[in-house]
Amino acid sequence: MKTTPFTKKHIALGAKMHEFAGYNMPIEYSGIIDEHMTVCQSVGVFDVSHMGEFWVKGPKALDFLQKVTTNNVAVLSPGKAQYTCFPNEQGGIVDDLLIYCYESEKYLLVVNAANITKDWNWCIAHNIEGAELENSSEHIAQLAVQGPKAIHVLQKLTSIDLSTIPYYSFKVGDFAGEKQVIISNTGYTGAGGFELYFYPEAAEKIWDALFESGREYGIKPIGLGARDTLRLEMGFCLYGNDLDDSTSPIEAGLGWITKFIEGKNFISRTLLEQQKAEGVIRKLIGFKLIDRGIPRHGYKLMNIDGECIGTVTSGTMSPTLKVGIGMGYIYPQYAELGTEIYLDIRGRKLKAQVVKPPFRKL
Repeated sequence: MKTTPFTKKHIALGAKMHEFAGYNMPIEYSGIIDEHMTVCQSVGVFDVSHMGEFWVKGPKALDFLQKVTTNNVAVLSPGKAQYTCFPNEQGGIVDDLLIYCYESEKYLLVVNAANITKDWNWCIAHNIEGAELENSSEHIAQLAVQGPKAIHVLQKLTSIDLSTIPYYSFKVGDFAGEKQVIISNTGYTGAGGFELYFYPEAAEKIWDALFESGREYGIKPIGLGARDTLRLEMGFCLYGNDLDDSTSPIEAGLGWITKFIEGKNFISRTLLEQQKAEGVIRKLIGFKLIDRGIPRHGYKLMNIDGECIGTVTSGTMSPTLKVGIGMGYIYPQYAELGTEIYLDIRGRKLKAQVVKPPFRKL
């Protein structure tokens, strides 16, 4: 398995380790519920150094990105970020990703860890524009410092005024004595906070500085288990569960990142435009269990007559609400808010209701 610059730290701290996307990653430390509530109420630190990072540079960078992603990259100015996806030729999703506009002809793409090779090959294969591509995944480490107290912990370590970084924006500067650190506000937890991108050589120094600065706030390391429950309570999609090569952004409720503007002829535009105009045969919905139970990926969703109407893509027992919550694809006629549906758990038929995420209200 691959390691991150923090793997030895995780093991020394007693984390429960497991393979994720080819990396030896911490799943939990003190327990998923404890870690989840720490992030909601105070501050936690996630090692997300397994994520991939590609630079796209040069005079053809924008043209290339406008073709291979669905969102309108042209609206980005330096210091702004954007959520988007790579569509494939069948209208499915190669990956969902973030784009950071570093300079007018320099962009940083942050892709999912499990898709680094796939995404890199996709970009290379479709770069007929001649943009300058550079895979820096092995040369960038990343920590996500999340929670309402995160800003207080981080502010002690940088001269950048973090209150001047709005959501989906970033600044580059000093942090914990290191230069050229990207400090970004694009959190995946819904609890506030920032992400730090830096050279792996600075990893131990930055980790130690964070935990020293955050001691008074009860800072804790957080594993991937709580990362999943936090993102699910917000209704954020996870690639491989809620999104994949066969799900379209229109089906997934990502029409808001799919821009059919003049001059933006992205891959599968015609097909996705048709889906938006004519409707889709399934929709991604959120649901909350009324009966007691825990939904899991792959469970069937049914109507009152016991007919299968869809499948759960993500599910958990909500640490905040103490009820089962989930997301899944179902037939559109059952997707209206408030509709009663049923979850099949090993032959038991549990009542649920279609709701609009986020499940955890901010």
